[in-house]
Amino acid sequence: MKSRLEKAEATFLVDYKGLDVETFNALRGELRKSETELQVVKNRLLKLASKDTETALLEQYFEGPCALVINYEDAIAPAKTLVEQSKEHKHLEIKMGQMSGRLIDEAGIKRLAQLPSRDILLAMALSVMQAVPTSFVRVLNGAMVNLLNVLKAVEGQKGDKA
Repeated sequence: MKSRLEKAEATFLVDYKGLDVETFNALRGELRKSETELQVVKNRLLKLASKDTETALLEQYFEGPCALVINYEDAIAPAKTLVEQSKEHKHLEIKMGQMSGRLIDEAGIKRLAQLPSRDILLAMALSVMQAVPTSFVRVLNGAMVNLLNVLKAVEGQKGDKA
């Protein structure tokens, strides 16, 4: 458990009290699609395993029945899944989370769920980076066209004088 928590990009605590087994397994399956684990761990074991990891920030919230959501890559996808499922199932309650060593409360997790996925954010960043050189080339091309227009006008004036 400690090695998994050390590799985790983000971890979330959820209260699952009142969820039936079928719903819990369906939630686990949805989270698995985004390379995320959902595991019920005893609080005492979780406190021991989380020492010297970023998940240790959540230690004060290890109370009562809680399940741990562990994500290794994209923290947005599991946040979206948790928020959607908590709307569908009133017994699923998001307690708290941490992402890259920063605590995130339930409202923060809901805001995180509203962000586009990691792939879309990367595509947006790439398009912005590509736009800069393209615009630079257009500006240079415009300067060349303007220079050619000026030269043609000068040529036209000299041709009229001759």
